[in-house]
Parts: sequence; structure tokens; C-alpha cells
Amino acid sequence: MTTPVPRTGRRGSVSRGRPSGRRRAAAAALLTTAALVVSCSGPPKNGASAGGVTLSKTTPVAKGDIDSFTWAVYAEPPTLDYTVAFDYPQNTILSNVCESLMRWTPGLTLEPGLAEKASNPDPTTWVYDLRSGVRFHDGRTMSADDVVFSLGRQRDPANAAAWAQNFENVASIRKTGPLQVTVKLKKPDSQFPQYMATAAGVVASKAGVEAAGKNYGTSGGLACTGPFSLGTWNKGQSVELDRFDGYWGKKARSGKVVFRFMTDPSARTNAMLSGEADGGYLIPTESYGRLKGSGVGTLYFGEGLSTVNVNITNMKGPLGDVRVRRALSLALDRSGFVKAGLGGAGTVTNSLTTRAAWAAGSEQTRKTALDGLPRITPEIAKAKALVEEAGATGKTLTVATSSIGQDVSLLATAVQAAGAEIGLDIRLKTIAPNAFTALFTDPEAREGIDMFPLTYYDSITDPLDLLQNFKTGAYMNFAGYSDEAYDAGVARATAEYDPDKRLAIESELQKHAVENLLWIPVAEWPTAVFLNKRITGAPTTISYMYYPWAADVGAAP
Repeated sequence: MTTPVPRTGRRGSVSRGRPSGRRRAAAAALLTTAALVVSCSGPPKNGASAGGVTLSKTTPVAKGDIDSFTWAVYAEPPTLDYTVAFDYPQNTILSNVCESLMRWTPGLTLEPGLAEKASNPDPTTWVYDLRSGVRFHDGRTMSADDVVFSLGRQRDPANAAAWAQNFENVASIRKTGPLQVTVKLKKPDSQFPQYMATAAGVVASKAGVEAAGKNYGTSGGLACTGPFSLGTWNKGQSVELDRFDGYWGKKARSGKVVFRFMTDPSARTNAMLSGEADGGYLIPTESYGRLKGSGVGTLYFGEGLSTVNVNITNMKGPLGDVRVRRALSLALDRSGFVKAGLGGAGTVTNSLTTRAAWAAGSEQTRKTALDGLPRITPEIAKAKALVEEAGATGKTLTVATSSIGQDVSLLATAVQAAGAEIGLDIRLKTIAPNAFTALFTDPEAREGIDMFPLTYYDSITDPLDLLQNFKTGAYMNFAGYSDEAYDAGVARATAEYDPDKRLAIESELQKHAVENLLWIPVAEWPTAVFLNKRITGAPTTISYMYYPWAADVGAAP
């Protein structure tokens, strides 16, 4: 599921679990690509506000081609294998090289990708008709065999794929024509077709991946279909992408993209101010002011489908008592954190999900999901009393922190300060930026840690992307929370194809998760992107995680 805090998830992103659900009504048996676009939309609007900033739908369209541009990223990906692409650095790069069956647009809607058509002839069947003549970077032509192989890698336990849980409900993936693949589900699954627009739905050349063997993703090419192919990878420094002239779609504006790995926030900012880097996403919040007033470019904000939370990783100690979690929530200075940690570009929230994620629901559904949640106005006396009532006064807790950016470090210190006010001894454990990702993949990395700052971005425009993380056994359910009624609700929501009916179920899940503070919600946070005066065209929304955004970047007017 950060500014640079990886959300395991998918994304956010690490994988999402997909529980089975009940059969939907026969009347809804046919769900075409067009219907998907409508039901999964949450289009951003120009002029919307997020705290102290105005959101932009996009950046100005490029007026011409350029030879190259340089992009700053906060960490080097350990691999570019699409099956484990769950964090910001990997997906920011990979989205321009590897493509999926469906595509998540800058407007946060779904449209056809490598599949020119997706149809749902019955509740447990999805048929993907592929584009013809699509070439891989290794020179081969895409076929149904490549799709079956690529999706199969996500399901193979030997690969430990980050997206494996999205395939839990898949019974079979078969070639049903030279350019047709049919996916049979064990039970109806409203989430599976949406995830086919993420790295879960990537298609790579079967021959190319097999030829690379264990080196796939770390050396050599990626054998994908995107507007750029993987070029030179200078370990520890940069990775280059080269324009793919055999691309099936619109040719990229830039001949090359150079991604520079810069773990130090100040170094990234200085690189953008000096021109060493032409731009970047995940701008350090402490640099918003410098970049806005620099005169060398423009800082844009867009819909991030992102919430900043305190991820509870251990419920075996004091945090296993909901009164302690509620006390921390009541003592937390969210407004102060948004101002200092997010540079004022955010909105205090008592919701684990963003408002935009509920866009497909009716007014009543949105109201139920967002307006009836517990208040979060600081109440120190009440919080202190809850700690005493739980017998937790003086107990020690550990929160992870990192120098990735102030959005991480200042939230950790805010949690520590809140604990000090209510009788908890909260200690900080510093983790290097490059090691922060391990918190999502390695249980040993979480040893001795009770909580850590987590910015979770949705990988689809559906609240269930986040809410399913509290299902028993879910990938990101690090604390091991389990509730049979909640699991049943996740199953019902997953099985419901009608958007408003599904969101109504999800509103109940949200209420349960927030009331029990399975994570502690802090703020909504927009995406930030900086472009110097030389380039333009990059989307402002979180779509860049799976959309080939670099292909749109070209010469500014």
C-alpha cells in the first residue's frame, strides 16, 4: 500500500488479498470495459483544494519532443521484476517500461491497455481480447501465451509475488484464442478486473523472462511492451530508459529518461533547483516553499488517493488494547503535523480512506462512509484516563522513523510527543531510507517495532484497496488482527459488482476499522510533482504508479 513511505501495497502497493464473495445478481452479469470506466472513476478536478494548496488535474501538454530528461527518485529499486513492484521507486520507473491488460488513466479511470476489450459474460468469468501486433522490447510479438505466463508468475508461490493475494480467487487462466485469454474465478470478484490496470496485470515476453532466469529484473532487459525499454543501470547511481521506437501506441516525447537515485531529501531538492534533475514526484515536504518560490519551475499538486496513517504492527503489547490506540489518536496533534510534516499541503482526517475513493457512490453512501466517524479533536485528559484505565501508564512502545522526509520523521516524533503527554514511553527507532521497504516484506525487520508512519496510496479507485488490509491473513495485516464479521464484510464487498452497493458495504468496513483504530488515521495528502521550465506533460495524480507518464513529458512552451 509515503512520501517516501512505501505502502505495501500494492501496493500502497504490496499485495491485496482478495477474499471470496457471494454471487452477484444475474442482471449484472455483463460488465464491459465501458462499465468499468464508469464504476471505477474518481476523476480529479482543477481547483479542488487540499489544505493549503490547490489541486491541478494535470500539467500543460508538451509542445514538442526532447532528447532526454532527468528525474529524481528517493531510492534505488532492489529489482524491477513486475511481480514485486509494490513501492514508489519501482513503480515510478516500471510504469513506463511494462504495461498491463488495462490502464489506469491520469483521471483515475480505467481504459483498455494491452487488452483492447475486457468482458464479463458471467459473474466468475473475465475474457480479455488482446491487441494485435504489439511488440515486446526483445523483438517478439505479444500473444495469449505471454499473458497466461505473465499472470501465472503472479500466482506461483516460488516467486513470492507482492500481488499474489489479488489472484487468490482465480481458478484458472487459459488461452482461449491466439489473442484471447479467459480468467475463471472461484467466486465473483469486483476487485480483480480493477487490478489488471496495476502491476498485477503486467504482460512480459515469456521467452524473454525465461531467458533472463534468476537475473530477471536486476540485469538485462525486462522484455515488456511500454513506450520505453530498460537501458543502462548504473547500480547505486541511476537507471536509464530508452524510447522504444516499435511501441504500439503514441511515441514517447523524450528519447531518454534518466532516473537519479537520491536518498537525501536536501540533495533531491538541490538537484531540482540546479537543473541536475528536471523534476520529480514525492517532493520533500520541507522543500515545498523553496521550490514554489524558486522561479526555476512549477510545483503542482494532484489527487493522491493517499492517506497518512500510523500503521499498528504489534497488538501483542499495550497496543493490543483499543483504549491505548484511542488514547494515542486523541492525543495526536494532527494539525501541527500537517503544517510541519506535510508543508501545509494536506487535510486532517478521521478516515482511513480518501474522499475521492468514494466518488462512484451515491451521496448517501458517501455521507455514511465519511461523516459518522469518531471525532479526532485532541482531548489529552480523556486520552490519559484511557491509558490509566488500560493499565498502560509507563509502558514502552517503539515507533520506526527515517530520514526519508519530514512527513515520516515528524509524524514519528508527533506520536512520541503524544505518548509523553498521556503517560506512555514511546521510543524512536531510526531506519535508513533504503531499508524502510523491508518493513513491508520482512517480518524480522519489524521485530521490536510497534508502529510506523505509513502513507498508503490506493492502486485502484476503490476504498476496499485499503480496507481489505485488515482481513485475517492479509499481506499488510502486520498486527495479525482478526474478526470474522469483518472478514465476511470484505467477502461481500469483493463479490458485489454494483458500485454503490459495494461502497455501502465498504462504508461499514470503514466504520469498524476506524472505531477500532486498526491503523490511526492522520491526514489526506495530495501527490506533488515538480517540473522545471524545460519540461511539461507529467500527470499530477497518483496514476503515475501504473500509467506510462514519462511518455507524455516533453518540451515546455
